[in-house]
Amino acid sequence: MDRQWLEWARRLQAVAQNGLEYAANPFDVERYEAVRLVAAEIMAAGAGVAVEPVLDLFSREAGYATPKVDVRGVVFQNDAILLVKERADNAWTLPGGWADPGRSPSENVIKEIFEESGFETRVVKLLAVYDRSRHPHLPPYPFHIYKMFFLCEITGGRPASSLETADVGFFPEDQIPPLSITRVTPEQITRMFEHHRHPDWMPDCD
Repeated sequence: MDRQWLEWARRLQAVAQNGLEYAANPFDVERYEAVRLVAAEIMAAGAGVAVEPVLDLFSREAGYATPKVDVRGVVFQNDAILLVKERADNAWTLPGGWADPGRSPSENVIKEIFEESGFETRVVKLLAVYDRSRHPHLPPYPFHIYKMFFLCEITGGRPASSLETADVGFFPEDQIPPLSITRVTPEQITRMFEHHRHPDWMPDCD
């Protein structure tokens, strides 16, 4: 799928957001607001949605534009990987989510694993940092996202569902259930198993 329109819209949105953060001249503010509108129009046209909600989404982003961060926990038990079933789309993913300000990446992924699976863990190492836009996630997202995958080991707790997750399980590589592609791809799961078999590998980085 050609997503050049998405890249154009993201870049223009970042230019507009950064310009509005530092602009002091009201004429410059007006120009950057016009650039933001063009970004919203491109994204709306590409996604087949109305301009107004996209513009509202962009307008709520303030400060210098930087990528958002998604953290994912990779936990193995007897050569099977921990997955949780998302209530939002009834599909499976590595436990994780948006990184919260005020917590380190390790603290964030430990929190997400516990909240979504019930397991207490500790971080062992960073396995990968991926640019979401360079992987076949669907649907595309309006902002730039970095995805961080951490190898973790269980230190306590027990399987438990949550407000976001309906089920928890460990799956061998040849029995992976339907995945929540917006969160994790089959290729990424395969890569995590490869890291599991090669613990001396360095982290992946796009």
